[in-house]
Amino acid sequence: MDWILLLPVLIPVCGAVCLLAFGNRFGKKTAEYITLFCVFAAGITVLIISQTGGLSITVLPLLPELPVYFRSDGISQVFAGITAFMWFLSTWFSFGYLADDERETKYQMFSLLSLGALLGVCYSGNLITTYLFYEMMTLVTFPLVLHERTKEAVSAGLTYLYYSVAGAFLGLCGIFFLYANAMDGDRPGGKLGYLEGGFLKAGANKSVLLPVIFLMLVGLACKAGMFPLHGWLPKAHPVAPSPASALLSGNITKMGILFTVRVIFYSVGQEFLQETWVMDALLCLSLFTVFLGSMLAFREKLLKKRLAYSTVSQTSYCLTGIYLLSGTALTGALMHVVFHSVIKNLLFLCAGAIIVQTGKKTVTELKGIGKVLPSTMRCFTVAGLALVGIPPLSGFISKWYLAEGAIESGLPVFMYLAPVVLLISALLTAGYLLTVSADAFFGKSEEETERCPKSMYLLPPLIIGAILAIVLGVFPDPLTNFLERIVSGLF
Repeated sequence: MDWILLLPVLIPVCGAVCLLAFGNRFGKKTAEYITLFCVFAAGITVLIISQTGGLSITVLPLLPELPVYFRSDGISQVFAGITAFMWFLSTWFSFGYLADDERETKYQMFSLLSLGALLGVCYSGNLITTYLFYEMMTLVTFPLVLHERTKEAVSAGLTYLYYSVAGAFLGLCGIFFLYANAMDGDRPGGKLGYLEGGFLKAGANKSVLLPVIFLMLVGLACKAGMFPLHGWLPKAHPVAPSPASALLSGNITKMGILFTVRVIFYSVGQEFLQETWVMDALLCLSLFTVFLGSMLAFREKLLKKRLAYSTVSQTSYCLTGIYLLSGTALTGALMHVVFHSVIKNLLFLCAGAIIVQTGKKTVTELKGIGKVLPSTMRCFTVAGLALVGIPPLSGFISKWYLAEGAIESGLPVFMYLAPVVLLISALLTAGYLLTVSADAFFGKSEEETERCPKSMYLLPPLIIGAILAIVLGVFPDPLTNFLERIVSGLF
């Protein structure tokens, strides 16, 4: 039964190969059906794996004690589940968004490859496997940013690639040092196989390892958009197709967070890092990023770029919860991973629906648009309220856990600073999102907006996303209890 762990990776990849080989012979509809089937089938296998639990499989030995190794645990189920579900909604939406795009089949091909790479990251059972799929993810998501083939898209794509390579280089350097300081012994996943509490040998030299681990974690936080490696996000989002922006912001950034969790709690071990300058420095960077992203989003007029800066801020909420090394804060961080993935996917899909139906791209153009696209703007408003953290919507619960976890950590300065920064960021979030909704419904447009009617593919994913943002907030206990069980094994 362990072989089923390979299916979430193989199904999308096989679908992409099929589109590559026969895409020109298929009509667009056939290519869409193949894409949707592969995404749905991958999601079903993720669901089956989550119900089975405890699976693991060694695919091939790269080097002695370094195999390509997959396993399923609670963390992988959280990230794989939200990735598969949100990929399904984004793919559904893309059929309407790209209806007039002659390169749609190529987009779907790289989207399937990206899904396979992300699920490979989720189910990786050791550092080297995670790194391989992490790099594969960079290469196959790069064409999604380049899709429009404009000068701006090429520039943004190269920026994304340069930042990703720089972050990955720092991560790889860290892997070399961790391998040299890993415990000996035969265990699943080899010498770099993940263990709760970490796999470093007793007496590892802190003075050497701490600077390396710091640089490694900064590099991995690049994908999550943490300062100073955040510059690719606001550049890539405005030029990428909106379904791709939704995936970049809602799911691909989460792989940086997942890799960070794997390094801190399953490789190095939180006991090794507690009360060190590394965590203090990372907390300073993440809290600064929370504020910086919110402030830049508040000042930005281009809608998708505003949402990109918002992602810079919100993903650093998750990183802050991780860096606090508190059980409650980590629970809040994992909760925010789920909630932000849903909310930010929804916001970018709403932005895409607005752009493709009206051509409007700046927030100043959206006055009165609620009368033209009422359902879209209602979904946008629900997402905005959830991201601010208005109860009983989903964002409130994760932010409560993060603030409580900061106080519980007992860290000097940070136990007070973190809740204050999160509160200021929430107020700024209200300023850059809810004002858009207010202008959309109560503002008056200077010129009449004409709506270009589009297919039925656009609205249903928005409604499903909005319902999910509400349901996760009103009925949080199943998710909360599941995450608390995962975290209890680490603390």
